[in-house]
Amino acid sequence: MNECTESKLARFLNFYNGLSHDGLNQLDELYAQDVTFIDPVHQLEGRQQLTEYFSHAYQRLTYCKFDAISQTEGEQLSFLSWIMTLSHPAIGKGKPVKVHGCTELRWRGQHIWYHRDYYDLTELVYQHLPILGWATSVVKQKMAKA
Repeated sequence: MNECTESKLARFLNFYNGLSHDGLNQLDELYAQDVTFIDPVHQLEGRQQLTEYFSHAYQRLTYCKFDAISQTEGEQLSFLSWIMTLSHPAIGKGKPVKVHGCTELRWRGQHIWYHRDYYDLTELVYQHLPILGWATSVVKQKMAKA
């Protein structure tokens, strides 16, 4: 599919599914210089901070893939629900981890100026840590019984 007919969300997914530590120079093709990026851990302002964040995040990441579940795409606003499968030596002993999430994207032309990811940090990190994983399971069980 050429760039003229490829949807913004398809381009977004293709970018992330092909992203590696060596491909960070392509961020300027997708993100505006003044992008705001927010996830459960970070709030970053500007493409330079985003590049530094991804540079650090992708250094030891061994695998990362996003599968789209549903999406709504508009000229200036898009939403995407997804399942991310990743492997990182510091998470779950490097075994593949699946995380469900949703992304809100605001567009200025073909560039993203606002990117917000929503996901359960427990699903990504906490449940894979020895003590916190156990504590998280106990809390979830008690809440389910309440």
